[in-house]
Amino acid sequence: MEQECVYVVRAARAEEWPQVRELRLAALRDPAAPVAFLETYEDAAAKPDAFWQERAEGAARGERVRQFVAEGPHGEWAGSVTVLVEEAGADDVFGGSVERRQAHLVAVFVRPEHRGRGRGVTDALFEAAVGWAWSLEGVDRVRLYVHEDNPRAQAFYRRFGFVRSGGVVPVPGDPSSREFELVLTRP
Repeated sequence: MEQECVYVVRAARAEEWPQVRELRLAALRDPAAPVAFLETYEDAAAKPDAFWQERAEGAARGERVRQFVAEGPHGEWAGSVTVLVEEAGADDVFGGSVERRQAHLVAVFVRPEHRGRGRGVTDALFEAAVGWAWSLEGVDRVRLYVHEDNPRAQAFYRRFGFVRSGGVVPVPGDPSSREFELVLTRP
């Protein structure tokens, strides 16, 4: 019987930008990347170190963005999720307008060797991310988008409590494909 591993879920720190970069590049090499991310490996790999340093620093400050990582028993990063705080009236990633202050979960990734029932990495990441979102003043809704051809992710999000809002957007660069908006409201 497989033993369950213990993971520490915490916010990424500014000085960990090399790990932030490495995990993002690993995510973009995953077979599910074409339906999970709006960025390609080639585009991300070409970004200079300064980009990754700024990204990690911004997430570490935790003002409008916070990246959570799941650290395995040997210090390896098993996965990550990033929370963006969206303000009412701002433009969202798909060019629409944000109607209310809310949190938006993006860049969800768990390394294949850490996936599966009983491990709980994704659950732990989402509990931390949603918990942080609920701690923010005026945030009573968390949303995310999922590609129509990503059933594994859709199943997890539903199990966690997310429901379709009815919002559907075309995938940038592929208007024949769709992303569904899923939401979780504060209990």
